[in-house]
Amino acid sequence: MKLENEGGSPEIAAEKRKGSILKYSGPAFITAALMLGPGSVTLSSKIGAIYGSDLVWAIFAAIIFMMCYTEMSTRIGLAANQSFIKVMLDKWGKAASVLIGVGAFLVTASFQAGNSIGTGIALNTLTGIHSTVWIVIMSVLAIALLFTKQFYAILEKLMLGLVLVMLGAFLVTFIAVKPSFSDIISGFVPVIPSGSIGLVIALFATSFSIVGAVYQSYLVQEKGWTIKDAKSGARESYLGIFILGFISFLIMMVAATVLKPQGLVVNNASEMGASLEPLFGSWAMVVFMIGLLGASYSSLIGNATIGGSMLADGLGFGSKLSNMKVKFAIVGVILFGSIVAIIFGSAPVNLIVFAQAVTIFIVPFIAICILVVANDEKIMGSLKNKLTSNLFGILGLLVLLFLAFNNFKNIFLS
Repeated sequence: MKLENEGGSPEIAAEKRKGSILKYSGPAFITAALMLGPGSVTLSSKIGAIYGSDLVWAIFAAIIFMMCYTEMSTRIGLAANQSFIKVMLDKWGKAASVLIGVGAFLVTASFQAGNSIGTGIALNTLTGIHSTVWIVIMSVLAIALLFTKQFYAILEKLMLGLVLVMLGAFLVTFIAVKPSFSDIISGFVPVIPSGSIGLVIALFATSFSIVGAVYQSYLVQEKGWTIKDAKSGARESYLGIFILGFISFLIMMVAATVLKPQGLVVNNASEMGASLEPLFGSWAMVVFMIGLLGASYSSLIGNATIGGSMLADGLGFGSKLSNMKVKFAIVGVILFGSIVAIIFGSAPVNLIVFAQAVTIFIVPFIAICILVVANDEKIMGSLKNKLTSNLFGILGLLVLLFLAFNNFKNIFLS
């Protein structure tokens, strides 16, 4: 008579399942955490406060395209025996690899100041200590984290934890305020309310990040996944990016339910924090600032990791997070953001314009590179793009080209 089943005890089976879940969580959660920065939180709150649920469709459209490119990058990371930039070096030469690496660095560095400022504001509100002090402290902590022996493992757990903190705070509030279900459903019908086109474009720009998507291929390789992990890796990509969109959706609907009836249009952090008052009362601002801290600090670390790693790779120094040259490039992005934040107190307009100008040329080019590599049978083998991936990939590229044209028009023709 058998005393136990072949899989062992229920406790052992549960531990195996837990290990499997943890094994396939990480890269896309890091991507989601770095994308959900202070700008995304502010934008989702502002849209909900002004337009209610009218632009819910825009979040999910952007997330579908982001899912598509993140999943493509996951497959590229699994199939290629070298980094994405090294693949492009072999395919299109040194100019292409340098352009991608330097472009990614410039884009991430230009927006890094906002992450430092968000971190400083959140901690200043929570402690009363000047934001400049916190910008210095948190930047030093980020650099110290970078030089730990298992940086990737710590980064993965930190990002997952911060994403769950943000998800929990807004999900509980969403349930408590009971937004109109019929309004949510109607929000999936694409409409562009008068005066909202700028916010729609900004929403796509923040939620559909090609630089973030392409770095997924690096994270997959850093994680040590192989072709046999393709199906689980794809699921993780979809889940991580879906949670990004879901948090943005929750923030938007909480603002639509709480702030819109009050006529608050979200001009500052206190108005955003007011969206949590129905559940947390006088603690609303504290809870919101903890969420803002999570959004800002996860983006501060993740954004710098992308920019520094891809710059180092583009210049031929390698891309592994254990590589000292890569670490120093990441430090460069962190220091750039914190210095700009301390000197100017906000991201200078010229810096934002510069970032947009870089984005015009770099982002569509990287998207084209992803599509080209994902369709290269010699590199991808059985993981080559299918028809559905190509269809959504081309639609996403058209969206990026529209965003690029709009930026070009605003910068150079206005």
